[in-house]
Amino acid sequence: MELFITCLTIFIARICDVSLGTVRIIMVGKGRSVLAFFIAFIEISIWFVIAKDALTGTDNSLWIMIAYASGYACGTFLGSYISERFVKGNLGLQVVTTDHDQKVIKAIRNEGYAVSVIDVKGKNEEEGKYMMFIEINKKNFDHLTELIKKLDPKAFIVVNETKYIQNGYIK
Repeated sequence: MELFITCLTIFIARICDVSLGTVRIIMVGKGRSVLAFFIAFIEISIWFVIAKDALTGTDNSLWIMIAYASGYACGTFLGSYISERFVKGNLGLQVVTTDHDQKVIKAIRNEGYAVSVIDVKGKNEEEGKYMMFIEINKKNFDHLTELIKKLDPKAFIVVNETKYIQNGYIK
């Protein structure tokens, strides 16, 4: 029973410290270093206690290793879930249309998205296309990409996470 409690403790602690590590990395990327500092302190404190127990315990068991690795894997999954659901952010989309069609731009604007547009040339210099620049909240990503795919299934889409925005309009 003691081995089971030890494995369960290691498993849960690894989920916590790895999830915190994922969130910490995201906070650093968003320029929130003070919050990342505190998260790092908690994360490493948990890791230190659990790693010490796992490595110096009298039970040199395969079960401890499995609990440690499983907790790490589950923590990675949970950290990713937390970042997708709860960490707010903006995305910048660059969309190159397959042809020079104003209907695509108008339809996206009618859905409430701000679109900046420039004329571009593709691989074949005679073909005129549009490149749209669209800045959105992460929560609108699925809606916008589905709309674009419906309007222009072969549109070329590039997505970047935006660190800083000044002025402009975001839906």
